[in-house]
Formats: sequence, structure tokens, C-alpha cells
Amino acid sequence: MPKISISFTSSTSPPMETLLFLLSLFLLSLPKPGSGFGSSGPIAAALGHSVFFCAIDASGRQDVICWGKNYSSPSSSVSLASSTSQSYNIPSMAILSGGNGFLCGILSNTSQAFCFSSIGSSSGMDLVPLSYRNTAYSQIAAGNSHVCAVRGAYYSDHDSGTIDCWEITKATSNNNSLIAKEYSNFYDQIVSNLVFNKLVSGDGFTCGGIRDGGLLCFGPKVSTLGFNSSSDNFEVLSAGKSSICAVLNSSRVVKCWGDDESLVNSPKDDTRFVDLAAGPSHFCGIREDNHEVECWGNSNFSLIPKSSGFKAIASSDFIVCGIREEDLVLDCWLVNGSSTLAYDPPLELCSPGKCRAGPCNENEFAFNASKLNEPDLTSLCVRKELMVCSPCGSDCSHGFFLSSSCTENSDRVCTPCSLCQNSSCSDICKLHNHNSVDRHWHQLERLVLIVGSCALALLIIIIGCCLVPRIGTSPNKEDGTTNQFKSCIGKPDLDTEQSEMISPAPSVTPFAQVFRLSELKDATNGFKEFNELGRGSYGFVYKAMLADGRQVAVKRANAATIIHSNTREFESELEILCNIRHSNIVNLLGYSTEMGERLLVYEYMPHGTLHDHLHGGFSPLNWSLRIKIAMQIAKGLEYLHVEAEPRIVHGDVKSSNVLLDSDWVARVADFGLVTSLNEKSLDMRKDVYGFGIVLLEILTGRKRFDRDYDPPEIVEWTVPVIREGKATAVLDKYIPLPRNVEPLLRFADVAELCVREDPSQRPTMSELVNWLEHIVRDGLIL
Repeated sequence: MPKISISFTSSTSPPMETLLFLLSLFLLSLPKPGSGFGSSGPIAAALGHSVFFCAIDASGRQDVICWGKNYSSPSSSVSLASSTSQSYNIPSMAILSGGNGFLCGILSNTSQAFCFSSIGSSSGMDLVPLSYRNTAYSQIAAGNSHVCAVRGAYYSDHDSGTIDCWEITKATSNNNSLIAKEYSNFYDQIVSNLVFNKLVSGDGFTCGGIRDGGLLCFGPKVSTLGFNSSSDNFEVLSAGKSSICAVLNSSRVVKCWGDDESLVNSPKDDTRFVDLAAGPSHFCGIREDNHEVECWGNSNFSLIPKSSGFKAIASSDFIVCGIREEDLVLDCWLVNGSSTLAYDPPLELCSPGKCRAGPCNENEFAFNASKLNEPDLTSLCVRKELMVCSPCGSDCSHGFFLSSSCTENSDRVCTPCSLCQNSSCSDICKLHNHNSVDRHWHQLERLVLIVGSCALALLIIIIGCCLVPRIGTSPNKEDGTTNQFKSCIGKPDLDTEQSEMISPAPSVTPFAQVFRLSELKDATNGFKEFNELGRGSYGFVYKAMLADGRQVAVKRANAATIIHSNTREFESELEILCNIRHSNIVNLLGYSTEMGERLLVYEYMPHGTLHDHLHGGFSPLNWSLRIKIAMQIAKGLEYLHVEAEPRIVHGDVKSSNVLLDSDWVARVADFGLVTSLNEKSLDMRKDVYGFGIVLLEILTGRKRFDRDYDPPEIVEWTVPVIREGKATAVLDKYIPLPRNVEPLLRFADVAELCVREDPSQRPTMSELVNWLEHIVRDGLIL
């Protein structure tokens, strides 16, 4: 486990007064601490040999998601792959903090402390001494082998109080297990009477901000720090094995002290940061300007994601994990080139920060939960009055330009330079010449182009003369692909090529119409709110009436989508999308990329979503129609899995992504921006699980998660009942039962197969289509 020790070599040792001053700088109040020893946030790592990560999810319940060497957890249900094969539920948390082989947090509902581990027989145990388990805390800081916490409710206005500290150490009888006990000699009587409002812990010491001002450090190894107090302020602090880096409160620049190896290639003085994480010999930080991750120290950082921003990060010995700003999905990468350990995080949405009372501070914005494409999600926090305040970005990554500044409700918007079409962004994107060298070079390029064009024209004339007789004898014969669009996103010359274009053969890729931005703006009444049909992770969807009288749906990409998909990626996705044509798929009609926009035009579905009819107060659906809709969804997904080229995993199968056309036929939507599939059958089984949830919603009329029921999860409620052969007990009570319920019971059995925990036990979509067709064919006598 990394241990903190501050040391300077004789060749670089400053005077004692300077040393004390520098040491005083990093141990200060932490309103927004980062990840590492003693700090707390929405994601944390347990360091040492038994490394695992945990993060707070974005469901609004603040459940804890864990993964790593000994962990594999679907949301709050955590399975520990230890010798005892235990499983237990980690309660929802407000914040997390990591120590050596364990994590601690504050419970979101009671503000009580909770610590847990994955080591040996201590797996599943609450590593908080009994005398402290019923105490409310507002702050918590896990060190190498101890924890300190500030008394007081986490969400209260008064976040200061006295402190409690306890040890979490290896059991003497079993070195593979941890035990918790009160720390009898961690601080003296003077410390016990002080009121603290912030804490940070290291290896054998804790430092805290005192309510009346100042900072005090204490603990058995406090002498290694060499100082007692400080009046400076830091916003973020993180500790490695023998070094410390901190973000200054006033300037947000990083200052580091300690082990030289950990500080190799430290960031420049003008680089500002909003978060930090530390490993034994490295540091990583989230830049303030573009929210990219920058790392330094004695490690290999070649695998750091580029052009991808993060909300929060945590680091272990070899792995860094973060919460991406574009979609709040977890992403992990190796610090060094190779590792035998598996740390693939679950595909979950995580909280971008701590839930707290508003309003947000300057240079922050309130994160809007509606951006997450979850119809039932109105807040990221267990209490509706709380919010998550995220730091604003001030600039964009290389290849992007700032098209909109940060506001109180949204972050800045960055647009790819490939979409720059005016002078306001051309200088930033360097589309114009900036110096005489560039001008001379371009003049040379133009000269070469002119000479080359003349030579090419002469060659064409010669070839043309040779071909004229042959053309004259066969004026009506054309190659089967001549003048046809080989690319569905080709842009024809509207004055010539379009009038001459012959109808494409069935084997030729369909053509997606290129719309003008002005056309779609007029069709949606200027993208007004009253034309809005819905919103999701991609952006907003609007009802539109084209000039030719067609009703369509226009999907407008939001800032996060535009930021993280360049033009080439977008065109590749369009190539796939416009090849997809099926009666149970919402098909793409066209697109527009003018003025930096990403607009997709789809068929309009007048009867809304399946979610609307099951849960949103729309007209209820009878059993016969429900079963047909289920079969049609299965056919749409089967097409994506089996017939589409390339084969496609939907990735987000749910009732709100099933639309109903004018004939009440189900159409699967929102599978693209698509993910192509290369023989990843496991990913297909995830689609099957999502489809199974939809089947259970159709069967019961209940949402997949509803706090008004116990248990709230639809799978936990229905599956045991179905397996007992009592499926009639879970049927939707608001729809009259048919005289013959046998088809519904078979339908329930199909749903149960889809949601089995072992993916290998779930059927394929082709098998599901076959079964559901038989159920529909047998019919329901109403």
C-alpha cells in the first residue's frame, strides 16, 4: 500500500523556514477534494494488493457500483469473488473515500459511516466500530489504515463538528482479513474538543480545517509532515506513496512536493485543474479548460483517452478510472503498458459529482438529469432539492472550437473544427493563413495544382477522342452503377447529377437526403419547445412538417454528442444507419450538418412510445396488441443482430425506445449512433436482457423500477412468482384478462428466460421471434 512520507535530498533541500511554508501549503481545507488517500467524491479506489473501484450511480438512488479484481457488481448488488463466495448489498452513498484494501462512505439517507472490503472473511462486513455506527457524519477521510470522520448530518447547512477516528487493519489471526477498532491514541484531548469542517487523511496522520480558522494535523506519524498550521487554501489534495499534489484555491494550478519520481513531467504553472487522483508513483488530474485527463510521474501514460473529458477520476496502483462527461459512463485505462488484472467497469451511468444543496458556485453549472435519456429520472440525488454542481469548461480540445459558453444549467459547447464555416471559428481552427511562410507555401501549392490540372485536362481530351466512336455506337448502354450513389451520404450536384440519376438497383446503398438547415428550422418552427417530442443522450427530438407535406421527426444532437464524434465517425455512422431498412425499425430519411449542427431526420411515429402507453397515461393497449408489439420488437432486434451489415447491438433496449407508427406497428429506435458488432454474442445477450425487461413491463404494466412497490425492481418482483408458476398474480390488473390465459403464461415464461443472470442461459433474438410468433398465432380470446 502506498505510504506517505515527505523527503528532500540534500542537494535540493530548502531552508527550514521555506520547507515549513511549502509543507503548509498542501494541507488545507478541501471543499471539493479529489481521489486518493483521504479524499472523497463520487468515485474512489481501494489501493494496495486487493484493488477495486466503486462509484455512485446516476439513477437518482445514489447506489454504489463496484468493480475490479475481486468485485463484479450490477449496480448496488455486489458479488464478491472471494473464497467465501459471499454476496451482499452496499447501501446507497453520498460520498466515497478509499484506503488500503477498503472503501468508506457516508450513507445517503442516514449520514452514517459505512466501510467495506473484499479481503478474505472481512468481505461483506461493515468495518465501522459498533460505537460509531449510529453516528451521523458530514465528512469522511480514509487513510492507509485508519478513518476519520466529522460528526454532523451530510446534507445539513452545518457541516462542522468534532471528529471520530478508528483503525482498519489486518487481523492477527488471519492476514487476509481486515478488522475495525477504535483508535485509542490517534489524537489527544485538545484535538477531540476541536470542531472541524473538513478532513484529509494520509499514512498515519489526518489534517482538518478548524471551524474558527486554521488547519491542524495530528496522528502517530504527523511528525513526518513537519508543520502544525497554515492559513492558505487548496481546493483539491491528493497523496501518493511519498509525494503530494494540491490545487491552489485561488488559481487552480497544481503544486507538488515529495518524491521526485512521482513528479516527473509535472504540469506547467499555467495549467489549471479541477480534480486530482494519485497512485503510488504517479498523479492524474482533470484539466479545467477541456476536462481532459493529464498525468505525470514515473509511469507510462500512453493509454490516456484523448479528446475525451471527465467529471471525476480515481487511481489505484495500476489503473485509472473516470466518469466521462459526454455520457457519464465509466472508463478505465492502464497506467503502465500491461497488467494481468481485469478492471473492466460495468456499463453504468455514474453521478458526475456530489449531491449538495444549491445554488451552484461561480464557474459551475447544475447538471440536468434530463440529459441522460431516462424518462423516469428527474434528479441524480435521493432528495429532489439537492443538485450536482459540476465545474465549467473554459476551452475545447485540439480540433474543436468553443461555440457556446458555460451557463448556470449547462457546460460549454465545443464543436469539431471540421464543421467550422465562418470567420468566428476560423482563426481558432487555423483554417486561414497566419504567416507569410504559409502564404508562400499555399501559393506554391496553387501553382502545382494549376500545372497539374492542365496536364490532366490534356490527358482527358486525348482519352476522350479515343472513346467517342465507341460512345456514339452505344448511346443507351450504361454500367449498372453509373451515376448511382455508391455512398448513401453522397452529396450530388442538385442542378445536374440529380436530374440524371437513375433509380438505384436493390443492391445499391439507399440514399439519405441531405437537408438544408433552414428547411429543418422552418419545419420545426425554429426548434421550438412546443414541437419537442422527447429528449435523450443524443439530444432533442422534434416533430417537423417538411415543405412537401411529409411529417418527420428531427433529432438534433446536443453539445456532448458533437464534441465527441468527429466528422469521419459521423459519416461512418450515417453509412450504417441509412443501410438499415426494416418494417420494425424507425428508418433514417436524411440528415444535415450545416453550421456545426448534427441533425438526423427519421420517419414520424404518431402514436408515441410504448412507455407512454404502459406508464404515461396514453390509451391502454389490449393483450392482443401487446403480444403483437412484443413480437414486432423482437423482429426489429433480430434484424439488427442477424441481417444488418455490419451486425448491430442496440445497447439501450427499453420501452421508451419502442415507437408505434400510424398502424400501431412497433418500431425500434435509438440504436444509433450505432455500435457495430464483431461476433460479440455477449453484447447481444445484453439486448436480450433489456428486451426481457420490456416484456415484463408489457405483462405487468409496471415500470422497471418503481419506489411505490416492494421490491421496486420489476425483475426481483416478477421472476420468483413466474418460476413458482403463478404468473397470473403479476398480470396488469387494469386490462381485463382474456378467457384463455395460457398464452400469457407462456409469454411470462419467455420473459423469465430473457432476464436470467447467466447470459449464456438467455435465448437469442431469433429464438424469441419464433416463440412469440407461435404465441401470437395461437391467439388470445378476449
